[in-house]
Amino acid sequence: MTRPDWIAVDWGTTNARAWAMAGAEVLDTAPGGPGMGGLASDGFEPALLRMIDGWDIAPRTPVIACGMAGAAQGWRDAGYRKVPATPLSDTLVPVPTNDARLAVHIVPGLKQTNPADVMRGEETQIAGFLALNPDFDGAICLPGSHSKWVQISAGEVVSFRTMMTGELFAALAHHSVLRHSVAPEGWDDDAFADALSQSLSRPEQLAARLFSIRAEALLNNRGTAESTAALSGLLIGAELAAAKPYWLGLPVALIGAAGLTQHYATALAMQGVQVIRTRGDTLTLQGLTAAWRGLSKEPS
Repeated sequence: MTRPDWIAVDWGTTNARAWAMAGAEVLDTAPGGPGMGGLASDGFEPALLRMIDGWDIAPRTPVIACGMAGAAQGWRDAGYRKVPATPLSDTLVPVPTNDARLAVHIVPGLKQTNPADVMRGEETQIAGFLALNPDFDGAICLPGSHSKWVQISAGEVVSFRTMMTGELFAALAHHSVLRHSVAPEGWDDDAFADALSQSLSRPEQLAARLFSIRAEALLNNRGTAESTAALSGLLIGAELAAAKPYWLGLPVALIGAAGLTQHYATALAMQGVQVIRTRGDTLTLQGLTAAWRGLSKEPS
């Protein structure tokens, strides 16, 4: 039976993941569990216990959680630390539990007051990246529903901005007139590159160019693969235009799923940007391990 020294948990909005750990080594991966969106605050502990059922849990086993478990609607509000700051706090937020086997702590998020912005969960991925790349100075981009652009200097998050690019893509693709022109499958590299260049150079024309996707389909029989790629190119181009102070003349590390980060890597390469690509799930575990070491004062 698996007996972890500690348990790592990544709690998202739609699902949760847990790992049985021995130091930095993964002993076992738990079946996925429900995300914050499907739980009340008193449902997190039972959900975690169901996920790790079958493991041999000793009394007061450390559980280090990041993500939406620390949201205001989560297990316990872990708050936000103001930037500039290191990605991880020296102090994690303890969570009272009914089961004496669990000693739960949650990683706080980060906040920026001007312009107002917050992140929760990404700070752990950033900490994981910096644990592997301690001398990195530049920008980190975390593409997703809410893409994050993060300025890193001397091991600290100096500033960051959130772009709702992924959520806008989903809303336009499924709930606007463009739903008649785009499709879940299919891609066209040339259409993506052309739309990206248009949007990056003239972001103020975004709204008009979005409708052109529908008009091209109606008048010129533009296919769904081209339309889908064009929609992505226009939105990512607008994002890059807004994030230009973060990536211009700097190396950029991309953290996220392979397919999405490939589009960003292509877009940034077109601007001559040096790109480092990484896996988000691996870095989350690296960051949680760094948080556990800080809590337990374990040497690296």
